[in-house]
Amino acid sequence: MKPWTSKAIAYLQSSLSPVPQELNELDWKSNLSPKKDKLCQHLCAFANLPGGGFLVFGLEDATGKVVGIDKASTDKIVEQLANLCRAGVEPLVSMDHAIELFNDCPLLFVHIRESAVKPVHLAHKSIEDSFIRSGGSTRKASRQDVGALMLNSKTPVFEELHASILKNATEVMTLLDVAGIHALLKKPTPNNVEEIIYWLQQEKMIEDVDGKGFYITNFGALAAAQNLSQFDGLARKAVRVIQYEGKTKTQGSKEFPDNKGYAIGFEGLIQFLKGILPGSEVIKHALRTDASMYPEIALRELIANALIHQDFTIRGSGPMIEIFADRIEISNPGKLLPGKKIDRLIRATPESRNEVLAAAFRRFNICEERGSGFEKAITAIELFGLPPLKMEETDSSFKVILYSPKTFAEMTREERIEACYQHSIIQYYGAGGMNNASLRKRFGMHDKQSPQISLLIKDALSAGKIKIKDPDSSKKFAVYLPYWV
Repeated sequence: MKPWTSKAIAYLQSSLSPVPQELNELDWKSNLSPKKDKLCQHLCAFANLPGGGFLVFGLEDATGKVVGIDKASTDKIVEQLANLCRAGVEPLVSMDHAIELFNDCPLLFVHIRESAVKPVHLAHKSIEDSFIRSGGSTRKASRQDVGALMLNSKTPVFEELHASILKNATEVMTLLDVAGIHALLKKPTPNNVEEIIYWLQQEKMIEDVDGKGFYITNFGALAAAQNLSQFDGLARKAVRVIQYEGKTKTQGSKEFPDNKGYAIGFEGLIQFLKGILPGSEVIKHALRTDASMYPEIALRELIANALIHQDFTIRGSGPMIEIFADRIEISNPGKLLPGKKIDRLIRATPESRNEVLAAAFRRFNICEERGSGFEKAITAIELFGLPPLKMEETDSSFKVILYSPKTFAEMTREERIEACYQHSIIQYYGAGGMNNASLRKRFGMHDKQSPQISLLIKDALSAGKIKIKDPDSSKKFAVYLPYWV
């Protein structure tokens, strides 16, 4: 017996006794009506009903007397209803069926599941052609009814869609790194398979299908897949790492495939990058040690940002990390969200097109959701004396470029002005504003180079990147703010 059939039988018993009457949740019939429009109205009404509803075949229409049903009629009814669920209503409706004995007679029970996206209406018509159940019958929805349905509608979320075909518990455990996720959460992995499966359901990594098996969701695969290439729709979403021999793509390159889910593979990806990125020798406490040319915290925040904010609706492309002799380019498919501007991303109000993935990364201690990722990256870039972070947007992607160290003299005028602007943002949120001394420190310059910094501040003011906090203050003690303060 399927999980929903006991509820359907209970509704049927309530419907037939003490006086036969149809309920909002259940409608019984002797056979299938030849009027397809009428059937589609019933499908709409049940799909719009909280919890869905049931059609029962094998009872006399007028009296509710149980007469039973044969296989030929069952097959015909199921086939026609399935076709109408796909082509007769919008959005398409999910149904299931079962044959159960009731008063020693076989009856066909059809479960019309509630649609997450409402209102369900007749195909190729407007949402005004929606139907609901009321007083045990199906009627057209009023304008107020349509509004209420829309309020209870849920827009499909990419992370909650299915990444796999139906799998059993053993296959789920094989495809997902359950222990890896528990390690990120700093929790012990349950020994009982049933507990693990229940936990995966609560985490929205899998979806149970009436006891018949489980679908692995896109979120489950993206976060915890042992190998993303085993999920057809996500194979191209694996992180690509490409290392070039020089400063352009025309020279030789090596590609390092990384097919693990983002969460369980993140730490390994960072450690791998640290191993192949160029470094420099630092003498500390009379000992030579190797130091990375790029700050690890910046790599972590920028890569996590690319994974979380990518547009999964763009097929055939995924996050990419390209390593050149003088820079690292981290890109992801998808433009910035509407309302976001490149020069206002530092300390921007947190917003993601993939909320489930973003929240999970926070719980897995991979990143924060406070909009501080770029701020941390810029702060680390300044400490390492690197050129400013460069951000670019194309028609279908977003890219950040992290450059290797340059002296103040080696930087272009544009790089110096951008570094000044980014520093003004960091100082505004940290110390209340930027001044000549703090900007000298950012570039690693001494007091005698103060005039050079004054000229840079003048250039940044002319470019409209910064403004003076108090126009009446002396230039020697002037404090500068980002232009938008």
